[in-house]
Amino acid sequence: MALNTAAYQQVWDTKLAQRLDKPTNWKDTCKVLYTDTQVTNLPYIGTSGEPALATLSASAAGRDLTAVVTFKAITMATDTLSVVTTEFVSEYMDYADQAQSKYVKYADMGALLGKKVDERVEALVMANHGAWTNFGDTGGAVLGLADTAFTVDANNVDDVIKGIIEQIQTANGFDLYKQNGGFIVWRPADWTKLVTFMQANGFTFADEALRDGGRGRIGKETQGLYHYISTQHTANHLMAGVRGVQVLGLMAATFGKTYITETPPSTTAGMLSGTGIHTRIDYGFTVQTNVLPVIFDVRVN
Repeated sequence: MALNTAAYQQVWDTKLAQRLDKPTNWKDTCKVLYTDTQVTNLPYIGTSGEPALATLSASAAGRDLTAVVTFKAITMATDTLSVVTTEFVSEYMDYADQAQSKYVKYADMGALLGKKVDERVEALVMANHGAWTNFGDTGGAVLGLADTAFTVDANNVDDVIKGIIEQIQTANGFDLYKQNGGFIVWRPADWTKLVTFMQANGFTFADEALRDGGRGRIGKETQGLYHYISTQHTANHLMAGVRGVQVLGLMAATFGKTYITETPPSTTAGMLSGTGIHTRIDYGFTVQTNVLPVIFDVRVN
């Protein structure tokens, strides 16, 4: 029995890993920290803690550095990432079903659990929009730092892109933007508007849009941003900004692992005649204060 259980464990873990290792938006848009530490300190130096420049003017006697050079202690601040929330997904397979049904297979069930975990992490990432900086209609259809929702259409989809990049630059995030790249996660209907804009503007965009419907641009850079699609958005909220700013913490010891129980106890009495399998997500989020201005909650209708 012990050998069979070990074999089952290997099959499940392999299928979970295959599903979870596929490229997904949350791995591209977030900085994913796999850790077994409950609370991780993330120190940074804010602008108020940086040393200031001093002016030294020459005189006939030369430059007296002792009169102007003072040493200032650097003040560090700390944000924390707490991995304290747990969710799990489980399957139960009766022994007779395992023998008689070609659909009840360990590998197939493992792939299904992996898909459910992947989709759930995507939804959790999108649901954290309350931790981001609001981006919306500032008035007169001008997009910027506001929480008024607007409607994405083929006429303003490029304004959304330009507005996000403008706010990154205004927040002095240009170096981080160049290093990590900027992004936006669209809804499928918004993506259609982007493709429509591409078809109507410029030979290069039009050729790409007509050739493959814009598929080649998913997850790739155009107009200064990497573009992604998700169906896991919280209603009326898109995610955009600099990639890797939001930190997603996942417990390394449990993520992508399976836990198998033969003849598990029932919720009423006695035990079940079958196999119970579950996997879990232990997670947490943080956005450090100093980079909050370059991650956006795009408010849309």
